[in-house]
Amino acid sequence: MENIYSLLDMLLPFEWLEYNFMKNAFLAVLLITPLFGVLSTMVVSNRMAFFSDSLGHAAFTGIAIGALAGIMSPMVSLIVFSVIFALLITYIKNTSSASADTVIGVFSSVGIALGLMLMSYGGGFNKFSRYLIGDILSITPEDLGYLLLVLIIVLAVWGGIYNQLLILSINSSFARSRGMNPMMAECIFAVLVAVVVAISIQWVGLLIINSLLVLPAAAARNVASNARQYHLISVASAMISGICGLILANYLNMAAGATIVVIAAAIFFITLAFKRK
Repeated sequence: MENIYSLLDMLLPFEWLEYNFMKNAFLAVLLITPLFGVLSTMVVSNRMAFFSDSLGHAAFTGIAIGALAGIMSPMVSLIVFSVIFALLITYIKNTSSASADTVIGVFSSVGIALGLMLMSYGGGFNKFSRYLIGDILSITPEDLGYLLLVLIIVLAVWGGIYNQLLILSINSSFARSRGMNPMMAECIFAVLVAVVVAISIQWVGLLIINSLLVLPAAAARNVASNARQYHLISVASAMISGICGLILANYLNMAAGATIVVIAAAIFFITLAFKRK
Protein backbone atom coordinates (compact mmCIF):
# COMPACT_ATOMS: atom_id res chain seq x y z
CA MET A 1 0.00 0.00 0.00
CA GLU A 2 2.89 2.36 0.62
CA ASN A 3 3.63 2.49 -3.12
CA ILE A 4 0.01 3.34 -3.85
CA TYR A 5 0.02 6.03 -1.15
CA SER A 6 3.19 7.53 -2.63
CA LEU A 7 1.63 7.53 -6.10
CA LEU A 8 -1.45 9.33 -4.78
CA ASP A 9 0.75 11.92 -3.07
CA MET A 10 2.54 12.53 -6.35
CA LEU A 11 -0.56 12.67 -8.55
CA LEU A 12 -2.90 14.42 -6.09
CA PRO A 13 -0.85 16.65 -3.77
CA PHE A 14 -3.89 18.04 -1.96
CA GLU A 15 -4.36 18.75 1.72
CA TRP A 16 -7.47 16.58 2.05
CA LEU A 17 -5.48 13.54 0.87
CA GLU A 18 -2.72 13.98 3.43
CA TYR A 19 -3.74 11.19 5.81
CA ASN A 20 -3.80 7.47 5.05
CA PHE A 21 -7.42 7.03 6.14
CA MET A 22 -8.44 9.61 3.52
CA LYS A 23 -6.37 7.79 0.92
CA ASN A 24 -8.16 4.55 1.82
CA ALA A 25 -11.53 6.28 1.58
CA PHE A 26 -10.62 7.79 -1.80
CA LEU A 27 -9.53 4.41 -3.17
CA ALA A 28 -12.73 2.86 -1.81
CA VAL A 29 -14.79 5.46 -3.67
CA LEU A 30 -12.93 4.64 -6.88
CA LEU A 31 -13.80 0.94 -6.39
CA ILE A 32 -17.36 1.21 -5.05
CA THR A 33 -18.87 3.89 -7.26
CA PRO A 34 -18.32 2.07 -10.60
CA LEU A 35 -20.22 -0.88 -9.12
CA PHE A 36 -23.16 1.33 -8.19
CA GLY A 37 -23.02 3.07 -11.55
CA VAL A 38 -23.14 -0.18 -13.54
CA LEU A 39 -25.77 -1.98 -11.46
CA SER A 40 -27.84 1.20 -11.24
CA THR A 41 -28.54 1.08 -14.97
CA MET A 42 -30.44 -2.19 -14.72
CA VAL A 43 -32.06 -1.32 -11.38
CA VAL A 44 -33.64 1.73 -13.02
CA SER A 45 -34.43 0.04 -16.35
CA ASN A 46 -36.14 -2.90 -14.64
CA ARG A 47 -37.91 -0.70 -12.08
CA MET A 48 -36.17 -2.45 -9.18
CA ALA A 49 -35.57 0.54 -6.89
CA PHE A 50 -37.83 -0.91 -4.21
CA PHE A 51 -36.07 -4.27 -4.54
CA SER A 52 -32.63 -2.80 -3.87
CA ASP A 53 -34.02 -0.97 -0.86
CA SER A 54 -35.34 -4.23 0.58
CA LEU A 55 -31.86 -5.75 0.27
CA GLY A 56 -30.54 -3.03 2.54
CA HIS A 57 -33.12 -4.07 5.11
CA ALA A 58 -32.10 -7.70 4.69
CA ALA A 59 -28.47 -6.76 5.24
CA PHE A 60 -29.52 -5.17 8.53
CA THR A 61 -30.91 -8.52 9.67
CA GLY A 62 -27.79 -10.33 8.46
CA ILE A 63 -25.61 -8.10 10.63
CA ALA A 64 -27.74 -8.86 13.68
CA ILE A 65 -27.77 -12.62 13.07
CA GLY A 66 -24.00 -12.71 12.65
CA ALA A 67 -23.41 -10.70 15.80
CA LEU A 68 -25.81 -12.75 17.94
CA ALA A 69 -24.71 -16.13 16.60
CA GLY A 70 -21.06 -15.37 17.26
CA ILE A 71 -19.94 -18.14 14.93
CA MET A 72 -19.08 -16.01 11.93
CA SER A 73 -18.13 -12.42 11.29
CA PRO A 74 -20.98 -9.94 10.71
CA MET A 75 -19.71 -9.40 7.15
CA VAL A 76 -20.01 -13.09 6.24
CA SER A 77 -23.51 -13.41 7.69
CA LEU A 78 -24.44 -10.09 6.08
CA ILE A 79 -23.50 -11.31 2.59
CA VAL A 80 -25.00 -14.78 3.05
CA PHE A 81 -28.32 -13.50 4.39
CA SER A 82 -28.57 -10.76 1.74
CA VAL A 83 -28.01 -13.29 -1.06
CA ILE A 84 -30.60 -15.70 0.40
CA PHE A 85 -33.04 -12.83 0.83
CA ALA A 86 -32.52 -11.68 -2.77
CA LEU A 87 -33.04 -15.18 -4.16
CA LEU A 88 -36.21 -15.69 -2.09
CA ILE A 89 -37.70 -12.42 -3.35
CA THR A 90 -36.86 -13.29 -6.95
CA TYR A 91 -38.25 -16.82 -6.66
CA ILE A 92 -41.53 -15.85 -4.98
CA LYS A 93 -41.98 -12.86 -7.30
CA ASN A 94 -41.74 -15.16 -10.33
CA THR A 95 -43.78 -18.08 -9.00
CA SER A 96 -46.62 -16.48 -7.02
CA SER A 97 -49.71 -14.62 -8.17
CA ALA A 98 -48.96 -11.68 -5.86
CA SER A 99 -47.73 -8.49 -7.50
CA ALA A 100 -44.00 -7.78 -7.43
CA ASP A 101 -44.31 -4.66 -5.27
CA THR A 102 -46.39 -6.59 -2.74
CA VAL A 103 -43.84 -9.40 -2.45
CA ILE A 104 -40.94 -6.96 -2.15
CA GLY A 105 -42.87 -4.87 0.38
CA VAL A 106 -43.50 -7.89 2.58
CA PHE A 107 -39.84 -8.96 2.53
CA SER A 108 -38.67 -5.40 3.08
CA SER A 109 -40.89 -5.00 6.14
CA VAL A 110 -39.80 -8.34 7.56
CA GLY A 111 -36.14 -7.55 6.95
CA ILE A 112 -36.06 -4.25 8.80
CA ALA A 113 -38.38 -5.39 11.61
CA LEU A 114 -36.45 -8.59 12.25
CA GLY A 115 -33.15 -6.71 12.15
CA LEU A 116 -34.33 -4.10 14.63
CA MET A 117 -35.76 -6.78 16.91
CA LEU A 118 -32.53 -8.79 16.98
CA MET A 119 -30.28 -5.76 17.33
CA SER A 120 -32.27 -4.41 20.26
CA TYR A 121 -31.98 -7.75 22.08
CA GLY A 122 -30.27 -7.14 25.42
CA GLY A 123 -30.15 -3.39 24.82
CA GLY A 124 -27.22 -3.65 22.43
CA PHE A 125 -28.62 -1.57 19.55
CA ASN A 126 -26.12 1.31 19.91
CA LYS A 127 -23.16 -0.77 18.73
CA PHE A 128 -24.94 -1.39 15.42
CA SER A 129 -26.01 2.21 14.79
CA ARG A 130 -22.92 2.89 12.65
CA TYR A 131 -24.40 0.62 9.99
CA LEU A 132 -27.34 3.03 9.63
CA ILE A 133 -25.16 5.99 8.67
CA GLY A 134 -21.96 4.30 7.50
CA ASP A 135 -18.38 5.48 7.82
CA ILE A 136 -16.21 5.26 4.71
CA LEU A 137 -13.28 6.73 6.66
CA SER A 138 -13.05 3.49 8.64
CA ILE A 139 -12.13 1.39 5.60
CA THR A 140 -8.86 -0.56 5.82
CA PRO A 141 -6.33 -1.73 3.20
CA GLU A 142 -7.67 -5.28 3.66
CA ASP A 143 -11.18 -4.03 2.88
CA LEU A 144 -9.84 -2.41 -0.30
CA GLY A 145 -8.52 -5.79 -1.42
CA TYR A 146 -11.95 -7.34 -0.99
CA LEU A 147 -13.56 -4.45 -2.86
CA LEU A 148 -11.17 -4.87 -5.77
CA LEU A 149 -11.97 -8.59 -5.93
CA VAL A 150 -15.72 -7.91 -5.87
CA LEU A 151 -15.33 -5.25 -8.58
CA ILE A 152 -13.55 -7.70 -10.88
CA ILE A 153 -16.07 -10.51 -10.27
CA VAL A 154 -19.13 -8.29 -10.68
CA LEU A 155 -17.87 -6.75 -13.93
CA ALA A 156 -16.98 -10.18 -15.31
CA VAL A 157 -20.41 -11.63 -14.49
CA TRP A 158 -22.10 -8.46 -15.73
CA GLY A 159 -20.39 -8.82 -19.09
CA GLY A 160 -21.70 -12.37 -19.35
CA ILE A 161 -25.35 -11.66 -18.56
CA TYR A 162 -25.80 -8.10 -19.79
CA ASN A 163 -27.50 -9.00 -23.09
CA GLN A 164 -29.98 -11.26 -21.28
CA LEU A 165 -30.77 -8.56 -18.74
CA LEU A 166 -31.21 -5.99 -21.50
CA ILE A 167 -33.71 -8.15 -23.38
CA LEU A 168 -35.43 -9.06 -20.13
CA SER A 169 -35.84 -5.37 -19.28
CA ILE A 170 -37.61 -4.87 -22.62
CA ASN A 171 -39.93 -7.88 -22.58
CA SER A 172 -39.73 -11.10 -20.55
CA SER A 173 -41.92 -13.01 -23.03
CA PHE A 174 -39.58 -12.09 -25.86
CA ALA A 175 -36.63 -13.26 -23.74
CA ARG A 176 -38.28 -16.67 -23.28
CA SER A 177 -38.97 -16.91 -27.02
CA ARG A 178 -35.24 -16.48 -27.59
CA GLY A 179 -34.51 -19.50 -25.43
CA MET A 180 -33.44 -17.51 -22.38
CA ASN A 181 -34.23 -18.26 -18.75
CA PRO A 182 -35.48 -14.95 -17.33
CA MET A 183 -35.63 -16.22 -13.76
CA MET A 184 -32.02 -17.40 -13.86
CA ALA A 185 -30.85 -14.03 -15.20
CA GLU A 186 -32.88 -12.24 -12.53
CA CYS A 187 -31.39 -14.46 -9.81
CA ILE A 188 -27.83 -13.75 -10.94
CA PHE A 189 -28.50 -10.02 -11.06
CA ALA A 190 -30.18 -10.15 -7.65
CA VAL A 191 -27.11 -11.86 -6.20
CA LEU A 192 -24.82 -9.20 -7.68
CA VAL A 193 -26.89 -6.41 -6.16
CA ALA A 194 -27.08 -8.24 -2.83
CA VAL A 195 -23.31 -8.69 -2.62
CA VAL A 196 -22.59 -5.06 -3.52
CA VAL A 197 -25.14 -3.81 -0.98
CA ALA A 198 -23.78 -6.16 1.68
CA ILE A 199 -20.14 -5.16 1.34
CA SER A 200 -20.92 -1.45 0.99
CA ILE A 201 -23.47 -0.93 3.73
CA GLN A 202 -20.98 -0.48 6.56
CA TRP A 203 -19.30 2.39 4.69
CA VAL A 204 -22.30 3.94 2.91
CA GLY A 205 -25.05 3.30 5.45
CA LEU A 206 -28.38 1.48 5.35
CA LEU A 207 -30.43 4.68 5.25
CA ILE A 208 -29.01 5.94 1.95
CA ILE A 209 -27.51 2.96 0.12
CA ASN A 210 -30.55 2.56 -2.11
CA SER A 211 -30.06 6.11 -3.38
CA LEU A 212 -26.71 5.16 -4.88
CA LEU A 213 -28.40 2.32 -6.76
CA VAL A 214 -30.96 4.67 -8.31
CA LEU A 215 -29.61 8.20 -8.74
CA PRO A 216 -26.64 7.55 -11.11
CA ALA A 217 -28.73 5.75 -13.73
CA ALA A 218 -31.68 8.09 -13.21
CA ALA A 219 -29.41 11.01 -14.06
CA ALA A 220 -27.91 9.17 -17.04
CA ARG A 221 -31.34 8.32 -18.38
CA ASN A 222 -32.20 12.01 -18.57
CA VAL A 223 -29.48 12.77 -21.13
CA ALA A 224 -28.26 9.49 -22.69
CA SER A 225 -29.32 8.68 -26.24
CA ASN A 226 -28.05 5.07 -26.41
CA ALA A 227 -27.05 2.18 -24.15
CA ARG A 228 -23.33 3.02 -24.22
CA GLN A 229 -23.93 6.61 -23.14
CA TYR A 230 -26.39 5.37 -20.53
CA HIS A 231 -23.71 3.23 -18.86
CA LEU A 232 -20.85 5.70 -19.23
CA ILE A 233 -22.84 8.62 -17.82
CA SER A 234 -24.18 6.49 -14.97
CA VAL A 235 -20.69 5.37 -13.93
CA ALA A 236 -19.30 8.90 -14.37
CA SER A 237 -22.15 10.35 -12.29
CA ALA A 238 -21.52 7.85 -9.50
CA MET A 239 -17.78 8.49 -9.47
CA ILE A 240 -18.08 12.28 -9.60
CA SER A 241 -20.60 12.33 -6.76
CA GLY A 242 -18.43 9.91 -4.77
CA ILE A 243 -15.21 11.92 -5.13
CA CYS A 244 -16.82 15.33 -4.68
CA GLY A 245 -18.91 14.09 -1.76
CA LEU A 246 -15.85 12.70 0.02
CA ILE A 247 -13.91 15.95 -0.41
CA LEU A 248 -16.83 18.16 0.62
CA ALA A 249 -17.60 16.00 3.66
CA ASN A 250 -13.97 16.27 4.75
CA TYR A 251 -13.95 20.06 4.67
CA LEU A 252 -17.43 20.52 6.15
CA ASN A 253 -17.06 17.71 8.73
CA MET A 254 -20.22 15.90 7.62
CA ALA A 255 -21.19 12.28 6.96
CA ALA A 256 -19.51 11.26 3.70
CA GLY A 257 -22.23 8.86 2.55
CA ALA A 258 -25.00 11.42 2.92
CA THR A 259 -22.93 14.10 1.20
CA ILE A 260 -22.27 11.77 -1.74
CA VAL A 261 -25.99 11.11 -2.13
CA VAL A 262 -26.83 14.83 -2.02
CA ILE A 263 -24.35 15.52 -4.83
CA ALA A 264 -25.72 12.57 -6.82
CA ALA A 265 -29.20 14.07 -6.39
CA ALA A 266 -27.90 17.45 -7.57
CA ILE A 267 -26.48 15.80 -10.70
CA PHE A 268 -29.88 14.20 -11.32
CA PHE A 269 -31.71 17.53 -11.15
CA ILE A 270 -29.12 19.18 -13.42
CA THR A 271 -29.57 16.46 -16.05
CA LEU A 272 -33.33 16.70 -15.61
CA ALA A 273 -33.14 20.39 -16.51
CA PHE A 274 -31.16 19.53 -19.65
CA LYS A 275 -33.74 16.90 -20.57
CA ARG A 276 -36.54 19.44 -20.41
CA LYS A 277 -34.62 21.79 -22.71
